[in-house]
Order: sequence, then C-alpha cells, then structure tokens
Amino acid sequence: MEAQRMLSGFCPNPVIPSIQNTEKPIFATVPSPPSCSFVQSRNWVCHRAFVSISKRTRPRKRIECRNNGAEVVDVTSGEDLTSGVRRKKLAVFVSGGGSNFRSIHEASLRGSIHGDIVVLVTNKLGCGGALYARGMGIPVVLFPKTKDEPDGLSPTSLLATLRKFEVDFIFLAGYLKLIPVELIRAYPKSIVNIHPSLLPAFGGKGYYGMKVHKAVIASGARFSGPTIHFVDEHYDTGRILAQSVVPVLPHDTAEGLAARVLHEEHSLYVEAAAALCDERIIWRQDGVPLFRSKETPMNTVNRITCTFCFL
Repeated sequence: MEAQRMLSGFCPNPVIPSIQNTEKPIFATVPSPPSCSFVQSRNWVCHRAFVSISKRTRPRKRIECRNNGAEVVDVTSGEDLTSGVRRKKLAVFVSGGGSNFRSIHEASLRGSIHGDIVVLVTNKLGCGGALYARGMGIPVVLFPKTKDEPDGLSPTSLLATLRKFEVDFIFLAGYLKLIPVELIRAYPKSIVNIHPSLLPAFGGKGYYGMKVHKAVIASGARFSGPTIHFVDEHYDTGRILAQSVVPVLPHDTAEGLAARVLHEEHSLYVEAAAALCDERIIWRQDGVPLFRSKETPMNTVNRITCTFCFL
C-alpha cells in the first residue's frame, strides 16, 4: 500500500502489479544528489527509482509512467532483452589516457555490454589509450593523416578500415579531432561522444579537458556533469542521449570537479554502450533518443525499475 500511495503521488491512475507472498515489505527509493542520472528534454525529466522484492516473487514487472503523466504501461520484463540480438562490434576513438575506453572494455569482458571492441582509433600512437589497447591485443589505427603523422589514414581509408572490422558503433572517448563528414554519413545514429559538462552549456570547439571545468567554476554554475550525445558534423551539438548531475562545491577546484565528473562518466558511458548494443535506444517522434529500461538481477534480489516522469 505504501508503494501504491507513492506511485499515485507521481502518476495519475497508476497501474500497480499485484505482488503477493513477499518475504519482505516492498520499498521504493529515489536516487538523491549528488549523482542522479536523468534524461531531460523540453519540460520533463525522467527519474529512475527501484522497488526491490524477494526472489520468490513472480512475475517480475516494470512500471513506466510516460511523459504525459497519464499513460502508464505495465510490462513483464523477466525475459532476456539481449536474446536474439547479435553481439555488436565496437570501435573506440581516443586521444589521451582512455579511462572511458578502459571502462567500456572491462564492462565488455565481464559481460555487462553485449559487444566487443575490435579496433582503437587514435591521433596519438603514444597515448595511454593506445598503449592499453596494444597490451590487450586490440588493433590500433592512426587517424588522421597530417604533416606530423604522414602514416595516418585518410577519411576514406579510415572508413574502409572500419568496414573491414565490421564496426557497428563508434564511441568517442576523449578524442579531440572533428569526425569527418564521410564517417558521420556512413554511421547515422551510431557514433556517440561523452563530454564533461551538461550540454549545451560549456560545449563546442575549444571546450575540452580541464578548460571545461575551469569555465564551469568561473561561471558560478551550481551543477555540472557528463553528457553522452550522438555525433553530428559539429562539436558537441548532436542529440543528447543521457546526462548525470554532479554538484559544484562552494570552494571547488577544477581538479576536484574533474575527478567527480570523470567518476560519473565511467558508469554512464557503460550504461549507454550497453543500451546501444542491446538495441534499447528508442527515438521519439521529435528526434530525441531515449533509453528503454532493462531489469537486471542483483545478488538474490530482483529489481523492478520504475521510471517517473515529471511535467
């Protein structure tokens, strides 16, 4: 009953699945700052909460409150959403240490992502990301071709290389070069980037690394955090897929803020990569991409994912 009253406060006429013979009372918790993941568009925000029930309870359900505040869908989600979905082949682009690249690779190895990194692309062969890739047996490709790097690939050669590896998705993980238009057209809705601010604020050409965090603090902004977005022909202007909020502290430093944002980046990028590989990204009619929730077991407890959408 407590769960019903809580849900009815968020959504009119909620549909609550009947749950009987549970070993423990049902409870619901809403993630609180400083790290509350959300997807925001126009005048609504989706917050995710979890209702935990005993392993003995069947069937497992997901309750979704749609953004119009009136439509509620009760979906049985005990099935494996990756069943029948082909394992994807991934390319990652890096220019530096590649900590997000490592997070995605490690998640792939432990089975959290239904895909494998088959090639790494970099403009700096000596960067940490490239060294890690070689150590893990992942092929490394130099791009672009420049006066200082004459052995780098041209856009046409890079596209041919990615097709040779049968790449499905491209993840930019601290890659500082503009992606050529040939690649964007060849991989529509299949190239994503992570940026260390809440776009569209503090994005665009020249906003990267510590420059972003210094600008955030200097502006007096109270919140920052990573943004994952699809890539278009310009810097940081593609459709936003996901964001995670990190507070800016009263006496914050760029280094301290950067460390907290990076911590959120690692988990958020893995979540986005998993959703892409599971084919759980859906597109609204106005072109906004959204996650489709996936229920995952935690130890001996089943989780019911509730998405509350506030107008």
